[in-house]
Amino acid sequence: MDKRKRMGKDKEGVIFPVAPNLSEMSDSYLQFIDEIKKEIQKQRVSIVMNANRSMICLYWNIGKAILKKQEEEGWGTKVIDRMSKDLKIAFPEMSGFSPRNIKYMRKFAQCWLDEKIVQRVVAQIPWRTNITLRDKLKTQEERIWYAGKTIENGWSKTILELQIQSRLMERTGKTVNNFPAALPPLDSDMANQIFKDPYLFDFLGTDMPRREVEIEQKLIEHIQSFLLELGQGFAFVGRQVHLEVGGQDFYLDARVIIGTS
Repeated sequence: MDKRKRMGKDKEGVIFPVAPNLSEMSDSYLQFIDEIKKEIQKQRVSIVMNANRSMICLYWNIGKAILKKQEEEGWGTKVIDRMSKDLKIAFPEMSGFSPRNIKYMRKFAQCWLDEKIVQRVVAQIPWRTNITLRDKLKTQEERIWYAGKTIENGWSKTILELQIQSRLMERTGKTVNNFPAALPPLDSDMANQIFKDPYLFDFLGTDMPRREVEIEQKLIEHIQSFLLELGQGFAFVGRQVHLEVGGQDFYLDARVIIGTS
């Protein structure tokens, strides 16, 4: 017999399962679930960082190909406008192929001529942070140093800009590390930022689900405000409420209970 807690009246084949209170769980469970959450967080960051690395390398290859064609055939900037249009037609869901961003790809390839450095260092940081490295710093030595510190400390683009403005490299020394491939701190600004990077979501083709979540959040906020205005007699139970019907899982976007008072 199913011993789980549930909401509402019993109905054959249909239940709203309710998790037990955390206070009812043992210390060993609390330690266990904490370890599981850390592992999930680590793997999520690892997956998104690998995707980011692939995107940065793609951008570098596109920029390098443009430089080669311009050198061989004397192509001007109008080719980039045509290229942008053709890529948008081929990949309409991706926003990374604007003329401006393609020009950044070309500048990115000009900035980093050594593919090994691209793969080992700059491919480990977000695209917008790479743009900051190119625009705000003048020498390769400075760019490599700040790129390494960004990876080591998990700086966001904004924090990197502040560190550049404060001349951190000059204040702390110019020692360059080997920069082995590694994840940024899991709770760092950089890890949080890369999960919100629109270029990366477009590249992965997962932009629509992300936007759907944003729309859902706005709708829920309106529902909550509406219920507060109505006053007593209403209760908002939650969103994505788990429902089991005939052994299958479903999730309701929102559940509102109308009271009798």
